[in-house]
Amino acid sequence: MHNAAFAALGIDAVYLAFDVPPARLEAAVAGCRSLGVRQLAISLPHKERVLALADRVDPDARAIGAANTLTLEGSAFVASNTDWIGLVRALERAGALAGCQAVVLGAGGAARAAVFGLRERGARVVVLNRTVSRAQNLAADLGAERAGPLEALRDIPYDVLVNTTSVGLTRDASPVAAEALRPGTRVLDAVYAGSRTRLLRQAAARGARPIEGKWMLIEQALEQLRLWTGKEAPREVLEAAFDAAT
Repeated sequence: MHNAAFAALGIDAVYLAFDVPPARLEAAVAGCRSLGVRQLAISLPHKERVLALADRVDPDARAIGAANTLTLEGSAFVASNTDWIGLVRALERAGALAGCQAVVLGAGGAARAAVFGLRERGARVVVLNRTVSRAQNLAADLGAERAGPLEALRDIPYDVLVNTTSVGLTRDASPVAAEALRPGTRVLDAVYAGSRTRLLRQAAARGARPIEGKWMLIEQALEQLRLWTGKEAPREVLEAAFDAAT
């Protein structure tokens, strides 16, 4: 997506992927700094730890406690978070979020971005996770209403459901029972794949509105590109590049 955007914008740049194990994160960031790499996109599992390696952290990333973007300004790496923007824009394709009751599944960096973004847009938020203590810590940090186990979804009259767990990434599985999915709700799965995940297939079967993770990925990338270039990349170019790759 990024390379397609650079080409469309006429920018002489290339986007490359590097598989960095957690023990080498600090060395990798230092190496990029030494090489003059101007932009970095940060993926799992580094989004929380990378904050300590930035020279500055913008207010949103600081509040979320995670970053997915580093931008070299002068000699300083500035950490930002575009995940929350991507998530809310993807959800807003189906309507406003103000006043909605939302449930976020998971308690990692993506969940933190989701809770922050939903609350920024005026939604009430409950956090559910397999390890309840992590959900409780996240809820306390970011002002969610409450936290609980994944099974509690059955008892919550939600309007919006966001899955940020990794369930469905490597196997055809869902983090929650199909019976817990409510008709008429928005269900976004942050797991992006070439086809709908089991959670989204079940949501559609239950009469919910499934929203594929690709829209969150595209929207957060558009915001990254704006930060890096100061230009608005064409959404249709990124969408076509995503579809071609999957």
